[in-house]
Amino acid sequence: MGMKLHGTMEINKLGHLVIGGCDTVELAAYYGTPLYVMDEQHLRDVCLDYYRSFPGQYPNTEVIYASKAFMNLAMAKIVAEEKLGLDVVSGGELFTALKAGFPAERIYFHGNNKSLEEIEFGVRRKVGRFVVDNLTELEDLNRIAAENGSRVKVLLRIQPGIEAHTHEYIQTGQIDSKFGMAIATGQAMEIVRRAYNSEALELKGIHCHIGSQIFEIDSFRHTAEVMMGFMKQIKDEIGLNLAELNLGGGFGIYYKEGDSPAPINKFADVIMKIIAEKAESYNLNAPKIIIEPGRSIVGTAGTTLYQVGSVKHIPGIRTYVAVNGGMGDNPRPALYQAKYEAMLANKAGQENEEVVSITGKCCESGDMLIWDIALPQVNSGDILAVSATGAYNYSMSSNYNRLPRPAVVLVKDGHADIIVVRETYDDLLRNDLIPDRMRG
Repeated sequence: MGMKLHGTMEINKLGHLVIGGCDTVELAAYYGTPLYVMDEQHLRDVCLDYYRSFPGQYPNTEVIYASKAFMNLAMAKIVAEEKLGLDVVSGGELFTALKAGFPAERIYFHGNNKSLEEIEFGVRRKVGRFVVDNLTELEDLNRIAAENGSRVKVLLRIQPGIEAHTHEYIQTGQIDSKFGMAIATGQAMEIVRRAYNSEALELKGIHCHIGSQIFEIDSFRHTAEVMMGFMKQIKDEIGLNLAELNLGGGFGIYYKEGDSPAPINKFADVIMKIIAEKAESYNLNAPKIIIEPGRSIVGTAGTTLYQVGSVKHIPGIRTYVAVNGGMGDNPRPALYQAKYEAMLANKAGQENEEVVSITGKCCESGDMLIWDIALPQVNSGDILAVSATGAYNYSMSSNYNRLPRPAVVLVKDGHADIIVVRETYDDLLRNDLIPDRMRG
């Protein structure tokens, strides 16, 4: 099977891959490679799907975009225009959002180890919610809020004790996790009590996130049941009927054949049915439900274009096709064996003729993008398009081997706009200094 076409992708009469009405071969020639290509129409369509499935169908809900998946000024503008909130996990993401004009009251500030500077930044800029991870942060936030004469609205990150079916590096809901306070150990109830009694904090609700790239709707159903059970426990023990329940994100997307994400409205219907049932049986006021999709909003909107360099045949073993990028612009295969589909953008209409493995140019044996993929005859100079690279690729990119980070181009209706400029060699040296004592 070839690469699945997402969003506005199509094959033109030249046999070239087209995204957003733009010929990707022409994009590669004009902007250079590696190049991240973001399909704006597809991105907006997914945002609209989420909005219609949750607030459009269930008024007491909110969708907030998890910006760690992909964040820059243009992305923040798109999210704001599509009427979603924003989840940030660092001072840098918060700074970007504010510089883009994103309304502070629609920002949720996450993170398991916010610095004192980040906390003060968020307090002074009056972000809508702090999602508090631990007791240390709770104490720091309470003190800083009081010092600034503020009363800060908070959610508390809770571990529901659920191990979702995904890679162990992206599981986050189990008890043994760097994130949140566990219900099973009693620590979750302890932080609830402390927050409720804090001088400068207003406890609005609780939050959880069970992991990423999850396909099973049952995982989210069970999570909603557990969290509503904990809300009942809070009411029984403290007398507090919390107003908000944030169930995080983690909705899986299509990367490769065999991936089968459910429609967003199915997730919405299942989650909201459980919430309504449990609220009634527990005699709770139904809380506002918040979800935090990131990957599932931006993942399939992104495609990375590379130029093929060397083609190395090892008789009877393997053919290595090297491209001019790799783990510097996409570390996910090296980190947790992520799988991708790809095609030759300049030969998209041709039949597959050989099985090759795609390697990057970094000096690491583990710099492999795709193992054993069927492609047309591959030659140096061909343009390889790797699909579903919108989430975490740009965000996790690095300058390993002193490779400049790629540009990002936003395409729509035949127009292409640079939203991140390609780094230059001078950019690599921008923060380097030679001590005076070394200058001869």
